[in-house]
Amino acid sequence: MLKRIFDIFCSILGIIALIVIFPFVAIAILLESGWPIIVSLPRISNGRRIYVYKFRSMVRNARAMKKGLAHLNERSDGPLFKIKNDPRLTRVGKILRKLRVDEFPQFINVLKGDLSLVGPRPHEEEEIDGYPEEFKILSSAKAGLTGLSQVSGASGLPFLKEIELDKFYLEHQSFWLDMRILFKTIWILFSDPTGV
Repeated sequence: MLKRIFDIFCSILGIIALIVIFPFVAIAILLESGWPIIVSLPRISNGRRIYVYKFRSMVRNARAMKKGLAHLNERSDGPLFKIKNDPRLTRVGKILRKLRVDEFPQFINVLKGDLSLVGPRPHEEEEIDGYPEEFKILSSAKAGLTGLSQVSGASGLPFLKEIELDKFYLEHQSFWLDMRILFKTIWILFSDPTGV
């Protein structure tokens, strides 16, 4: 209950910040690549499919291009997909991602209860299908905006290490562990914006 109350309080603050920056981000996206401004991406959280909101940082047909870019995937040790210099990113999108502004709309997901502030990273359904059996439990947990794996190396971690950290979090989660992860997230954002 304390976790949920804290999620609601922080998500309201986050949405206020979102309202402040929205006009500037919206104009930048529209001028470069048009609509939509916000996209909803399917992810798994709490054992069900949710739609995570983000400012659009990629070209409009980014998902359709994914298969053709498979040879550039830097996360080939597992089912995850990551390209450091993704050619699908727009110029505005690169700035949004560097500053982590693209994720501000996810505070709406937190307020709705789809996500928590802290939890395992939300992955796509087809990615979770590629998890080793002992880690599929992660899909039944509420995913988070940040988490132990994100503050321990983010996408630079080997796939198995990332999901091991998320499983460790589930087995040891507490309000104080959440606070440590949140403070570390804030530290990384200010000291190294690309590190989460």
